[in-house]
Order: sequence, then structure tokens, then C-alpha cells
Amino acid sequence: MLSKNDEEYFENKIKNSDNEIRFTYFEFRVKRNMSEIEAKQLLKIYQTKLENMGYKVYLEGEKFYYNGANRTVQSNELMIAVK
Repeated sequence: MLSKNDEEYFENKIKNSDNEIRFTYFEFRVKRNMSEIEAKQLLKIYQTKLENMGYKVYLEGEKFYYNGANRTVQSNELMIAVK
């Protein structure tokens, strides 16, 4: 179950993005002061929600092809979702 703050954060990410949503280390571990375990648990929930919304989800280190380019989720990015 998401807290109200986590739900609002997620909804803002969806609303303020086009077809690509990026979740970064800085956002979770620094700005939101989450432990690694908390961040991973929350990202798993977000991943499920995004996949149910039709996004393809990629985690740190994964390679994917998007918008005409081969890309890799960088070490400062925890997750990228693309439509």
C-alpha cells in the first residue's frame, strides 16, 4: 500500500512526462531520504503499476532500444519506463 506522499509523487511523475519516466538515485535516496531497501520496495510497486499501464520498465544496467537509439539505464538512474 502506498502512502499518500508516494502516490502523489507517482501521479506527478506520470502527469509531468510524455512517454518516458525516469526515477533517479538522487530523487529517492537523497531528496526523499530513503534507505536502499525502502527505495527498492517502492520501485517494485511503481514498476507493477507502470507495467499495468502499458509501460515497458527497465532497471539500472539494463539495455533497451527507444526513440531510435540503443540506451542503457545508467548507475544514477534506478528505473526508466517508456510507453
